[in-house]
Amino acid sequence: MNSPTKPDSEAIAFLADNPDVVTIDMLIPDMNGILRGKQLTRDYLPKLYSEGARMPGSNYLLDWTGRNVETFEYGTSDGDPDYLCFPVAGTLTYIPWAKRPSAQVIASMVDANGDPHFADPRHLLKTVLDRFTEMELTPVVAIEYEFYLIDQDAAARGEVVPARSGETGWRASTTNVYSMDDLYDFESLLDEIQEACKDQNIPAETFVSEYAAGQFEINLYHTDDALKACDQAIMLERCIKAVARKHGTIASFMAKPFAEQAGCGLHIHCSLLDKDGNNIFLGPHDQSVDRPISDKLRSAIGGLLETMQEGMAIFAPNANSYRRLRPGTYAPVRGLWGGDNRTVPLRIPGGSDKAIRVEHRVSGADANPYLVMAAVLAGIHHGITNNVVPQDPITGDGYESEDGVDLPIRWPVALKAFEDGTILKRYFGEKWCDAFHTARSFEADAHHYTIHQLDYEWYLRTS
Repeated sequence: MNSPTKPDSEAIAFLADNPDVVTIDMLIPDMNGILRGKQLTRDYLPKLYSEGARMPGSNYLLDWTGRNVETFEYGTSDGDPDYLCFPVAGTLTYIPWAKRPSAQVIASMVDANGDPHFADPRHLLKTVLDRFTEMELTPVVAIEYEFYLIDQDAAARGEVVPARSGETGWRASTTNVYSMDDLYDFESLLDEIQEACKDQNIPAETFVSEYAAGQFEINLYHTDDALKACDQAIMLERCIKAVARKHGTIASFMAKPFAEQAGCGLHIHCSLLDKDGNNIFLGPHDQSVDRPISDKLRSAIGGLLETMQEGMAIFAPNANSYRRLRPGTYAPVRGLWGGDNRTVPLRIPGGSDKAIRVEHRVSGADANPYLVMAAVLAGIHHGITNNVVPQDPITGDGYESEDGVDLPIRWPVALKAFEDGTILKRYFGEKWCDAFHTARSFEADAHHYTIHQLDYEWYLRTS
C-alpha cells in the first residue's frame, strides 16, 4: 500500500525544527467542512507518515451534530470500519495559539489498497481538477470569507449579540461597512489572527469591516493550486475561531446568525490559464459588462448558471443557510450575471485586464470550501467543454430583474434539485451524490420535526 506522502521525512524535519512540540492535531474535513480527527503525541508523528492512523470512514459522512446518518449503510449499518489516515504533504504546521506547544496536519483517508475514501472532499476536488489538467488548463482561484464576532458570555445565556470590543468595551449596533474604527475596536484580536496566519503560511491579504455590526471579511491571495487554496481556507477558519476563543469571543461562520443583518458568504474568484500562462477569460471589451471578456468566459458563466440550481444544496448545506438567501441582502435568489455588480451571483469584478475573472457569490460561509470549489470548477468545466451560451448579462439592481432562473432558496427544494440534477453527478459520482443527498435529507427531516421557539410564540395560545 502506498501512502499519499513520503514516509516520515517531513515529520522528522519538522520535529527537529520544533523541539518543543508536544502534541499534533491530525485533522480531516468532513462533508460539512467540520474538522474531525485525533490528537497525537510527538513520538507518533513519524509513524503517522509511514504507517498512518486509523479512524472510522463514517467520519466524512456525519450530520452537523456529529451523529451517524441512520438512513444509509455507512456507520452502524456496515459495522463502521476503520480506514487509514495519512498526512497531506505540506500541511504540517505549528499552532501558535495553543496553550502548550502543538502542531496540526490535514489528513486524508485511504482503504487497504491505498485508494482514497470516496467521500473525502479533497479527493472530490482533485478529480475535478484532473479534468482541467487533461485540457492543459490551470484554475487560478481566491477565496473570501465573511464571519461574525459574537459575545461568548451572552451566547452562553442564550442571547446572540455582536461581541464587545476588547479595546473599548463598545458593542457595535449599526451597519458601518468598511469602518476603520470597527477594525481598531478589535485590534488585538485581528492582529493576533494576522500573526497566526503568517506563522502558518496562510496568505491572508486583507481584513475589512463588513455590512453588519460585528461582521468582518478576510481575503486570501490568488493561487494556481485550488487544493492548497481550500486547505488554507479551512485552516484559516480554524485559526480565526481559535484566536477569537482565546480572546473570550466566538467567531461564527454561520450563514445567517441575525435575521435582519447581512449573512456570511464564501466567495470564489476564478480565472483560467492555458499552458503558456495566458488568461483564457481575457477577450475584447464587451460594453454590456464594461470588461474585456472572452467567449470562453461567457461559456464558463453559462456552465455556472446551468449548474447553479443543482449545486445550491452544496452552497447552502444546512437549515440556517437558507435564511441568508433573501432579496436585497447581497445573497442570490436568481441565476444572473453581470459586470462589477454585487447584486448578481456571478460578477465580473473590475481591476487589471490580465486578472479578468468570475466571482461566484452564491455560497454561504458555512459550506465546505472543497465541495464549493469543486462545484464551481465543475460548472466552469461543463460550460467551456460544451460551449454553453449564457443569458445576457444584466445591469442595475439584480433583485429587480425578472431574467434568469429562480434558485431553490428553501432546503427541501434545493435537495430535490440536487437529486434531480444530472451535470454535477458526472463530476462527483453517483455514489457520493447519493450519500450527500441522503445525509442532508436526514438532517433536514430532523430539523423539520424539531419544535422551535417560534412555534410556541406564534401558535401555543392562538391554536
